[in-house]
Amino acid sequence: MSTMRDDAGPITDISKPGVKLDHEFVRGLRQDVARLLGRTNDKFPGAQPVSFARRHMEELRKEDYYVCEKSDGIRYLLYLTQDDHGHACHYLIDRKNDYWYMEKRNLHFPLPNASPAEFHVDTLIDGELVFDKVPGGGKEPKFLVFDLLCLDGKADLLSKSLDKRLGYFKEHVMKPYKKLFTEFPQELPFQAFKVEMKEMQFSYGIEMMFREVLPKLKHENDGLIFTCRTTPYQFGTDPHILKWKAPHDNTVDFRLRLVFPTVEPDEEERAEGITKPFVDYDSLPEARLLVFKGSERGQPQYEEFGEGLHLSEDEWEELKSWGDPLQNRVVECCLDEERRWRLYRFRDDKAEANHVSTVRSVLDSIKDGVGEQELIGAAKGIKDGWKARQQGGGGYGH
Repeated sequence: MSTMRDDAGPITDISKPGVKLDHEFVRGLRQDVARLLGRTNDKFPGAQPVSFARRHMEELRKEDYYVCEKSDGIRYLLYLTQDDHGHACHYLIDRKNDYWYMEKRNLHFPLPNASPAEFHVDTLIDGELVFDKVPGGGKEPKFLVFDLLCLDGKADLLSKSLDKRLGYFKEHVMKPYKKLFTEFPQELPFQAFKVEMKEMQFSYGIEMMFREVLPKLKHENDGLIFTCRTTPYQFGTDPHILKWKAPHDNTVDFRLRLVFPTVEPDEEERAEGITKPFVDYDSLPEARLLVFKGSERGQPQYEEFGEGLHLSEDEWEELKSWGDPLQNRVVECCLDEERRWRLYRFRDDKAEANHVSTVRSVLDSIKDGVGEQELIGAAKGIKDGWKARQQGGGGYGH
């Protein structure tokens, strides 16, 4: 067992978890994953949620959903495969469809009822990489699993319900993983990250989520995720995965376009030989916000949205002091009390701004938002609907 360990240890940056592969290498891997999933394109296959709106309250009463906390980490697909020499290889695939090779990083996923040296291949796991706080002020990386797309080359999992997919992961991946590190606990601190299943509750367990689960989390959280128990895995936007945030916490990802003023030279500048109008890159710019409209002939198309980003002089001076490029970055923005867009954080993990349809959906959620107490108040009706379906023969198991 000691042969699987080296001195690499846990990752220290969840946004750069390994070696980012260049275009030459990543193209073949994208095609491999597409073939594995029976797809005709090699775009990022991960399912994407829609923003929770008031109409979804009825959806929770009519259909069986699970609920889990929405971690404020980075979403990845974990791809388990092997190299040309038959050695285990592990890649993390981000939402930009970039592949991060876990070179010299320890990860091992043994097969059930087999030698500890045997491992899963052609397996694709959906989850989120977070940093958990540990006593003493430290932090440790964890990969929190919430779905399984393919197991050992069997992509028919995609058509199964969520509880079946999670059941396969628990039985065939999680149990042997736990068994391995129960037998060899000294190896766990040398793993790139620990793997856990994200805790799923029945959708009517909302009060328990707010009162017990969320306060005890060791990592940052920014809402809840409701996922339909009975539907298959869906590539791209899935209307049966609902992302709930408190109305005041809803955000939009825009592309930032800075437009700087053109100014006339003053007397001092004219004395220095500057005689023509010039772009003043030090002055406060107009910060335009762009939304994604889709691609035409492979080129992303954008349009301006709303009033633009509100920046104060002090905020602009602070941004300049960082020395980081700002033009055309994806920025996560929220509305303040005066309904002005304010910068929340940069989203360098995202290739594109939100699509215009997503932005409208988020704005609907803000306008017609469902608060925590209202969600808790709906739990009884959600539970009654679930129990009625169960008694009617719609049994479940997880």
